[in-house]
Amino acid sequence: MSGSTLTRQLAELITTKPITATDLRQAALLTLDAVANALAARTTEPGAILLRWAGETAVTDAARRAFLLGSLTHILETDDLHRASVVHPGCVVVPAAWALAAKEGICGHRMLKAVLWGFEAATRVGMAVGPIHYRLWHNTATCGPYGSAMATAALLELELPAIVHALGNAGAQSFGLWQFLETGAMTKHLHAGRAAEAGLLAAELARFGFTGPPAMLEGAKGWFAATCPDADPAAVTRDPDAPWQLLLTSIKPWPSCRHTHPAIDAACALRESGMIDAVEQVEVETYPAALEVCNRPLPQSDYEAKFSLQHCVAAALARDTVDFAAFAEAARAELAGLRARVKLRVAEPYASAYPKAWGSAVTLQLHGGARVTVQRTHAKGDPESPLTLLELIAKARMLMIHGGIHEPDRLIDAVLALSDDALLPNLF
Repeated sequence: MSGSTLTRQLAELITTKPITATDLRQAALLTLDAVANALAARTTEPGAILLRWAGETAVTDAARRAFLLGSLTHILETDDLHRASVVHPGCVVVPAAWALAAKEGICGHRMLKAVLWGFEAATRVGMAVGPIHYRLWHNTATCGPYGSAMATAALLELELPAIVHALGNAGAQSFGLWQFLETGAMTKHLHAGRAAEAGLLAAELARFGFTGPPAMLEGAKGWFAATCPDADPAAVTRDPDAPWQLLLTSIKPWPSCRHTHPAIDAACALRESGMIDAVEQVEVETYPAALEVCNRPLPQSDYEAKFSLQHCVAAALARDTVDFAAFAEAARAELAGLRARVKLRVAEPYASAYPKAWGSAVTLQLHGGARVTVQRTHAKGDPESPLTLLELIAKARMLMIHGGIHEPDRLIDAVLALSDDALLPNLF
């Protein structure tokens, strides 16, 4: 592949990578997780706005449908996360693949192959952007279009030159800044939806011969040059024989920013020790990105609480379950005293291990001077500490019930049957 562009090398890597039955089954599980997230978000305020918009504008084409599904999937902060790229691939790739597969009547195996391809493209680009990119740019939004384009290319069975055009034009539509965090605006949901739509559109146009820049990633006026001061271009194609990146993607057990999860996991273990009443102060050690995104001592809304390490740790220490109710107004008021005693700092080995490992330690300083610490190198839901099949299904069932689905098990079975090459079920 020497002498070819990075997008072509990426496309060649993905299109020649073998797929096993195990890969397809795992792709069905990640698809289920994304679908459940989209359905659950219908009951939220931004979800209602999106559905009202879709109804009034008569959304019927696949690209707009992908936008709607992608935006919904990223609302509740319970969608998947790929650590090494800091990308949420499911909320971009699955909506794009689902929208087009449903429109074209495409069956399960082709749909799941598209999901595998899309996860691989989004996360491989994400692993190459470098940590500085993430300080201003939202990786899911910026790397996501490469994933949705690759997934759509699989479904459309594009030849290699057309795939390169699709990836180039996907990169040309990349965007997504973190400014929304200052006010808790709904923009983050738009990021996922637009990334899903952009890649699908790029691939559909490529089918008709619409060209894109083949060196979009590494070109002198390309994407790395514009947005990635410390890019690692070799990461795009590094370790081509590694497992599919979808298999290395984490599934969230708690409805908050993934940066909070290692600390939640540790705090849950401390809660079980029964020492919460003797706590004088709580110390959280973590990596820099977690503080940059989730240092919010006084969250003023459910959404801000999901991006507050202080609140998340307090909730995990004091409540039996860190669920949607743990971030509501009543819980924020109830936990205010304990939250004020939670102190954050960057520490090793967590700082150096990030982003390959997302870890934290939580220490309880007790009245009388005793200290008790629980460390987590990985959080529950990571590939090293995966949710069981029963836990994954229970999560999907909970989300679907939250979204008003009256017979969730029927839909769960239908999505999982995609690995048996079944037809896609209707969502809504």
